[in-house]
Amino acid sequence: FYGKGGIGKSTTSQNTLAALVDLGQKILIVGCDPKADSTRLILNAKAQDTVLHLAAQEGSVEDLELEDVLKAGYKGIKCVESGGPEPGVGCAGRGVITSINFLEENGAYDDVDYVSYDVLGDVVCGGFAMPIRENKAQEIYIVMSGEMMALYAANNIAKGILKYAHSGGVRLGGLICNERQTDRELDLSEALAARLNSKLIHFVPRDNIVQHAELRKMTVIQYAPDSKQ
Repeated sequence: FYGKGGIGKSTTSQNTLAALVDLGQKILIVGCDPKADSTRLILNAKAQDTVLHLAAQEGSVEDLELEDVLKAGYKGIKCVESGGPEPGVGCAGRGVITSINFLEENGAYDDVDYVSYDVLGDVVCGGFAMPIRENKAQEIYIVMSGEMMALYAANNIAKGILKYAHSGGVRLGGLICNERQTDRELDLSEALAARLNSKLIHFVPRDNIVQHAELRKMTVIQYAPDSKQ
């Protein structure tokens, strides 16, 4: 899942994955956003300790064990947060590269049906592009809205995917519109999808129950399983 900061990609991805685990799938979430908020609704916690933070405490990534960074959440979903440096210091994308390499070397990808990468998409820098570039991901879903900057960011991410699509197996799975109730939002989202030779796979209607669940650090399916949302 890619998308610009604040668009709701972490909320959308966690709610999607909670529904997927209810269907009996085994899932690993790798948070690739310096905010480290990609797993909190699954863990019902404030924020998970990140790989970079724990590595700094221990001295280096080599001093970590898999169980130090991997936590189990809702119905056994495995959760890891890459993390990032202090604001204004170092490269946030570097944390993504370090984390994915560590997880691979320590067998985190064994015995899972789906691995989900939740990635900051304002800047498609080398680190944030790693799930695309290194063939880690097979399908990319872009979370966006009808707002101009969200459409712009989605277009930029699509350019990044196209750059690596020919050399690897990655493709754009589609757009997910997280409704902001702007004018002609559905029309604009469908128009962008058509321009990208893709499709709008879901239009998520705005509903305050999502915020109510978030305040309780839960996904909607856990907080209100009978909700239409």
